[in-house]
Order: sequence, then structure tokens, then C-alpha cells
Amino acid sequence: MRGSFEVGDIEWFSGGQLNVSYQCIDRHIAERGDQTAIIFEGDEPGDVRTYTYKQLLQEVCQTANTLLAHGVRKGDTVAIYLPMIPDLAFMMLACARIGAVHSVVFAGFSADSLRDRILDAGCKWVVTADEGMRGGRTIPLKRTTDEAVGQCDCVHKVFVYERTGNPLVTHGSRDVHMKTELPKARPFCPAVTMDAEDPLFLLYTSGSTGKPKGVMHTQAGYILYAMLTHKYVFDIRPGDVYACVADCGWITGHSYIVYGPLANGATTLMFESTPMYPDSSRYWDMVQRHKITQFYTAPTAIRALMRFGTDPVKKHDLSSLRVLGSVGEPINPEAWRWYYKEIGQSRCAVVDTYWQTENGGIIVTPLPGATPMKAGSASLPFFGIELSLLSKEGQELTGNGVSGMVCVKQSWPSVARTVYGDHQRYLTTYMKPFPGYYFTGDGAYRDMDGYVWITGRVDDVLNVSGHRLGSAEIESVLVEHPAVSEAAVIGFPHDTKGEGICCYCTLKEGVPETAHLGKELRAQVRKGIGPFATPDFIVMTPALPKTRSGKIMRRVLRKIIAQETDQLGDITTLADSSVVAELIQKVEAVLQAAGKLAKR
Repeated sequence: MRGSFEVGDIEWFSGGQLNVSYQCIDRHIAERGDQTAIIFEGDEPGDVRTYTYKQLLQEVCQTANTLLAHGVRKGDTVAIYLPMIPDLAFMMLACARIGAVHSVVFAGFSADSLRDRILDAGCKWVVTADEGMRGGRTIPLKRTTDEAVGQCDCVHKVFVYERTGNPLVTHGSRDVHMKTELPKARPFCPAVTMDAEDPLFLLYTSGSTGKPKGVMHTQAGYILYAMLTHKYVFDIRPGDVYACVADCGWITGHSYIVYGPLANGATTLMFESTPMYPDSSRYWDMVQRHKITQFYTAPTAIRALMRFGTDPVKKHDLSSLRVLGSVGEPINPEAWRWYYKEIGQSRCAVVDTYWQTENGGIIVTPLPGATPMKAGSASLPFFGIELSLLSKEGQELTGNGVSGMVCVKQSWPSVARTVYGDHQRYLTTYMKPFPGYYFTGDGAYRDMDGYVWITGRVDDVLNVSGHRLGSAEIESVLVEHPAVSEAAVIGFPHDTKGEGICCYCTLKEGVPETAHLGKELRAQVRKGIGPFATPDFIVMTPALPKTRSGKIMRRVLRKIIAQETDQLGDITTLADSSVVAELIQKVEAVLQAAGKLAKR
């Protein structure tokens, strides 16, 4: 390893050579060729397919040879816009096999978002499907792709998979039909030799400027760290059935559905649907049918399922579970306890993992059976991670019982190497705020036992009358109320306090919206944090605006409470955009009652 955070010049295993596809497949064939590598759980519960490591090798080789036959070469960037079907994993591994850089774009993004990512990465090649399936609905992926590609002169060909077979889907001259091309391809394709620091993939993440950042991960360091964290954080053992129910459009899917599990020779599950389809017992039915041993999901899904109580859970046998994981955001203690007690039956380890797209893998986590658990805490840094909390002036805060900015002192193998085409932005975002450290952009509290409690993005920290409050901190207090299923706390400009607090609360099923409940929630925050944290507004709503991956779109909530509803921007990635109109009405009613509604 060499390099420094200050100049952003980081290398691991320089001079080493490997192929990530080979590491994930070929080297397992002799020992576990007939073992199941991938279980595919489709949108409909009965749609299940399995692939052994031998079958996976054949699928990946045929995919790689099809790419080569149509001109894809080492160093090219391939945009992948697919639903959560096995072909997505095959395509990622095929790109890795021939040395092409893949850029997976979440299949819920709009045509404009896809276009921007294709153009930024200079993709000559795009991969899509006729349609996607999710929650019983079809998603017009090919139509969206055509709209995006129509504005991208750089694209040579579009590789099209058939998911639904809809005959009304249109095709053009640059389309390559994978249904007819794959059978022509030889099921053998040698893995090309790659240098340790060659690019493996790009993954776009939102930036504070609004322009997505193409985060670049390299070969050896990334695959090593994905393997290591997957093995130890989830206590992977022979015979396990591991399920991460994220999407490969996000880093979680890259590291903990495809690369980490397959590099470890594990059995990994790919899930196409939603936790609510066809009903709220889908996850638990899946655990029972596949005898899942590790289950990894997001707090937002856990909180959504809590609304339905324990009846859907108790109908299923969850005795196969050994480790439960949480990812994507800080998990509030109430959701953690429900997860542990109801899903883990008070016997499973809960690993509350903290990491980001730029990290490549988990950097703070408990280890099953080794780390005493605390509800809501990400616990301790993973092996080799030198975590520091810094003051806003850049002073390292030593000892326990302190709050500060989450930074890392030394590089680790899977840290992102650059922002594609804009290394200065990489330096400005991660390295310049605190010279000599990698800055995560998050804040945290280190308790008296040395455990880390993530308080959320620094730009999600509210400054109310000089008091700095993490939005996640207030949200945790709100959801401890028996009526609240989920909460999102947003700051807004306040004439007196500088910043006011607006709390959007999703109530549990059957709980009525009353003024008395609003008073109770305010009192709960006052009691849990202090009078200075009393919310200015409580907005009760049956749903929050979420992307199809379950992330709350907080910028929409900010615009609504700031009465800037004409500046909402692109909301096509929302799972249900009708939520926005209802929220606007509710906020207007709350503001009108408070005499704060702006004159139009």
C-alpha cells in the first residue's frame, strides 16, 4: 500500500495481477462446482431459479463472448440498466472478465438520469431489458433507455434482454437481442489479466452540487475488502444461504449480493420484488422457503413492516436465521429491538453496518458473537479502519463521550480512488475538508464504551438557536412513540432560530391523526432530547416520498416545508409520486393553521 489522503494518490497491491470474475467463479469450480451460487427470487413468489457455480461460469462466459462479438473491448465502459434478474449479475461478471468497466444504473432512474450517467462515463455500450417487474407492476425499461440513448451520440449498441416478452416493445437498428445472440456464444471465455489498480466499476452517487459523482473502484483492493467484510461481518459458513435484499443499482448490491458472496464461494440470493408484494409477509415467506441464514435489509423496510405487527411474522418458520443485518441509514433503537426480538427471536446477532458507496465495503460494524450489541449503534470499526472523530476546526477528539465528524486516518483497500473525470472533485469532497483524513460527510457520537453512534449526514444536521441536532437523533425519539412507524426530520429557514424543525411522521395502521397526538410527539422530543429540540411542525402522513429502493427523498420534503413546491425537480424515481401531492396539501394545512402559509 502507498499513497496519501492529502493528494488522493492511493494504491494497494501495486504490481499485482488478477481477474475478479475468475476470483468469483473459476477458482471455486473444482471444490464447489455443483453448489448453488445464485438463487433468484422473482417478483412473483413462485418464480424461483437457481444457478450452480458451473452454470454461472457458462452464463458469464456466453455473456462475455457476446459482448466481445459486438465490439466491447478491455477499458470500455458499459452502462447496465437492468432489473434485479440473474442476467444483471452475469453482465457485471462478464464485464469484469473481459476488462470492461461497468456502470450499473438503478432501474428506477428516469431517462434524464440514465442519459447523464451514460454521457458522463462516455459509455459506448448500454445493457437493458424490454421491461422490468416489481411489486406486480411492469416498468418500461426499454422505452426509458431509448429516450436516454436518443440523446447520447456516444452509444454504439444497446444489448436487450427479454424479461416480460411484451411484443409491443419497440426495437431499433442498434439493438442486440440477447435471447438470440447468447445461444450462439461459446460457453468458454478466458479471463483477461488485470492490474490491481485497473478500474473495475463506476457507481454514481448524489453530490451536494446536484451533479452525480461517478465513484471509481479498482480491482484487487475492492474484491479483497468485499470478501473479508462479507465473511466476518455475516459469519459465513459452508451450507449457508445468504440473502441481501438490496438492488445491484447501489453499492450494497455490488459488494454484498454479487462480488463479496461469490468471491467467498457462498450461496447468494437475488430478490426482484418488494417486501410488500404480494403482502407484508413476503420476506418471512422467503426466509422459510429458502432456509435463509443471513438476512440483510434497510431500516426503512424494517420500520415499514413493523406497521403490520407480528402476525405476518409468526406465520412463518424463521429458525434458519443466524445473523440479521441493517444497512443504508442509522437504525433507530425501537426498530432494532423489533428486528432482534420478532425476526431474530432474541437469538440472532444483529449487525448494524455503517459504510458508503465511496467506502466499497463496511467500515463500522459489530461482529456476530464477538461484539456485545447496542440497539442503534454501529459499534466498532472493522479490521484496519482507523476511525477518528474531528471537531469542525479539524482537531481530533480523543477519548469517549465525544461527538464529531466521522473521518478515517489511513487508507483501506476498497476506498474509492477517484471521481471519474474529475479528480479535483474527489479531493474537494473527501480529502480537502480535513487534510490527512478521509471525510465521510457524516457525524457521530462515541459513547463511554467507545461505541460509534452515527447521527447522520453533516448536511442533515440542524442548527437550532445554536444547538446542533442530527436529524437521525430526533427521528429515533419520534419512532419510539407507539403510534409512529417512521419519521423524517427536515430543517427549514426560521426567522428567529435560524433553522426550524419539521417532522414528517408516518403513523401505524389504524392510528388516527389528532391534535392531541401532535402534542404527545412534541412532548416526546422535549423529553428525549430537550426543550430546544421541540419541533415547530408535525406533519402526519400515511407515507413518505421514497425511491424504489426505499430511500426517503429528503430534498422533496425540504422543498415542501419551505413552500418551494415549484422547485421539486425530478421525482420520477419515486416509487409512488402521488405521495407528493398529498404531502403538499397536508403541509399547507399545517402551515395555514399556524398562520405561516405564504401568500400566493
